[in-house]
Amino acid sequence: MNPIARTQFSDGKPRPYSASAAANGIIFLCGQVPTGPDGTCPPDITGQVRQVFENLEQALTAAQSDLSSLLKLTVYLADLDEFEDYNAAYLTRLSGHPLPPRTTVQVARFRGEKRIEIDAVAAVTA
Repeated sequence: MNPIARTQFSDGKPRPYSASAAANGIIFLCGQVPTGPDGTCPPDITGQVRQVFENLEQALTAAQSDLSSLLKLTVYLADLDEFEDYNAAYLTRLSGHPLPPRTTVQVARFRGEKRIEIDAVAAVTA
């Protein structure tokens, strides 16, 4: 039986969940939101997509993976009317990387000004 490796958040703040869990070469990340290191959130969906992917990339690095190893994304949007802007920013950010399978759904609400959350499954690369 392979052990499960869990990573915690680098900021040291206690949370009721792990940043990631990995087993058998597969990493499951918690949902990434568009909050920057300074606690701010970009006002528009394009900026929020960029920030989510910065957070996602940092989480993948901490879990010994990268954007090229994404296996599946689930994207939660506050408003599907923003799909085109979200999708354009998504494709720009993943340019040069294999595009993973993706599910995009609208959710009822987020806390604060957040308009997007992405959770990911990836392969371990290290």
